[in-house]
Amino acid sequence: MPVFTVTGLSCGHCVRSVTKAVQGLDATAQVQVELASGEVRIDSAQPAEALAAVIEAAGYSVVAVK
Repeated sequence: MPVFTVTGLSCGHCVRSVTKAVQGLDATAQVQVELASGEVRIDSAQPAEALAAVIEAAGYSVVAVK
């Protein structure tokens, strides 16, 4: 499960935006967002690069992937 460090996450709306973007790519993806740390954990069959791209398309910056 990749863990993305994302900047710009500050509220519940941000969580919903990221979740909706990821689930638009993979409807079965499980998304966990930690606002305090900016970490987004995604359980998905999609490659990390594709997941990062949809997060960035939603208006957030992916600064690291573990």
